Amino acid sequence: MSDVSPAAEWKSLYSGPRGTAVKVLNRVERTDSYLDKVLDAELRSGELNDPDKGLLTELVHGVLRWQNRLDWVLNGFSHGNFAKSEINVKNTLRVSLYQILFLERIPHSAAVNEGVEFIKRIRGDKPAGLVNAVLRNIIRNMDGIRYPDPAEDLVQYMSVFYSHPHWMVKRWLERFGQEFTERLLMANNERPGMFLRINRLKTSPEEFLSRLDAQQISYTRSSLFPHFVRVKTLSGIAQMDLFRNGMFTIQDESAALPCQLLDPRPGNRVIDLCAAPGGKTTNMAEMMKNEGEIIALDKYEAKLHLIRASCERLGVRIVDLHAVDAALFEAPPADRVLLDAPCSGLGTLAKKPDMKWKRDLSDIRKLTATQEALMESAARLLKPGGALVYSTCTTEPEENSEIITAFLSRHPEFSLDRADRYLPADVVTADGFVATYPHVHFMDGSFAARLVKTAG
Repeated sequence: MSDVSPAAEWKSLYSGPRGTAVKVLNRVERTDSYLDKVLDAELRSGELNDPDKGLLTELVHGVLRWQNRLDWVLNGFSHGNFAKSEINVKNTLRVSLYQILFLERIPHSAAVNEGVEFIKRIRGDKPAGLVNAVLRNIIRNMDGIRYPDPAEDLVQYMSVFYSHPHWMVKRWLERFGQEFTERLLMANNERPGMFLRINRLKTSPEEFLSRLDAQQISYTRSSLFPHFVRVKTLSGIAQMDLFRNGMFTIQDESAALPCQLLDPRPGNRVIDLCAAPGGKTTNMAEMMKNEGEIIALDKYEAKLHLIRASCERLGVRIVDLHAVDAALFEAPPADRVLLDAPCSGLGTLAKKPDMKWKRDLSDIRKLTATQEALMESAARLLKPGGALVYSTCTTEPEENSEIITAFLSRHPEFSLDRADRYLPADVVTADGFVATYPHVHFMDGSFAARLVKTAG
């Protein structure tokens, strides 16, 4: 009888970066778990060294980024049997083929052998033989891979070749046309860079950049904000002294746009209605020079712990946290209200490729009711003469401009305050809203609008 517990035996079956990648992909596919949470748990487990953690991250993001194209090829070379395969076989084939098609440093033979040995451990010799045959057949016929004909069905071609859901491609083609859509799909498939927001409560941009130079960390300065820099990647961020000491936080440039648009001043009273994970909350506290009050809300106490930890690390002292449904929150009216609304997140697909496959059109329709209810709360909590900013990290008009237009038609006491009074014109639409796209602005897709309430 084996002395090894079933849990330990199961863990050993999925060992190494490729086995762990299959385990993560299985969980994301089978449950409503999001990739970033499942992957983070594996990276924190301490069972992989830094290079293997890097490979694991590359594999799971890569497979989810290119899933439609991988599945098309695998279905073609397995005579349609791939779609009916058991989940371990399916994700092993995806992980192996991703390495063959996209990772030049890994020899094809290594990608095949690792996949075959893994399936042999998990499922036995017969499925391993099938995996081996399919992958070797693809390698022999790499130049013969055929994709849908764009002349016959442009939506199908772009959905497969650029690996996005059919409904999303169709929607964007109708709205943006072929060239814009193609560039957007390509940008969503890029490995995203990372933006650091320099914490001006603790350091200056010049001092911080001199520290990056001393550590030979290469960066590009933001053209929008002097306290933002882009880096390709930073390994072991949580262990960096600069991070632990609160000199910076990770935040996309697009997330700073609503804060800049809201323009909170030292001494203001600000309500942040959907505050977690707290990037915008701490950004506003920094803009307010730690003077005034920010009331930050989230439904879940666990998410407030994240904001509390960020505030402590960054030296933010003016945030008052409340675990409450923002639609039900009551408080004296504030000078500023930020509503960073729950949304479909379609502007963040480069960072969160699993969202492509977890969202459908009905999600957008469901979310608009929540967004409208939260706007009513935001309006109620704002002083006459105050400013309200509504923002999302999506590109869809039902969640963005249409929410604002409908709100203004119901609330004559509010008017739009054009965004180009606060931000550069290249992130502002003709209608006066903020709108960014990954392939145009090299940041997440996002939206924001600033409304003011009639004084008196």
